[in-house]
Amino acid sequence: MNSAKRCLSMVKGRHRYVFRYAEGRESLLLGSFVALANDPGSEFDWFDAAVLSYQMGQQLSKELDSVAQLE
Repeated sequence: MNSAKRCLSMVKGRHRYVFRYAEGRESLLLGSFVALANDPGSEFDWFDAAVLSYQMGQQLSKELDSVAQLE
């Protein structure tokens, strides 16, 4: 069975961050945010990680709401 593919993106200055991940792999994506925020060579910071984490939560919340309406 194939997992649904998801995407989060953000533009910051001259950088464009695009994260594609499979449904159920949200914890791995959060780990990627942490690694980028901890990397001193990256312009991706903790605020960026928080924004994208929030967006991911909003997407999951919408999906849960739509499933609940079907029942």
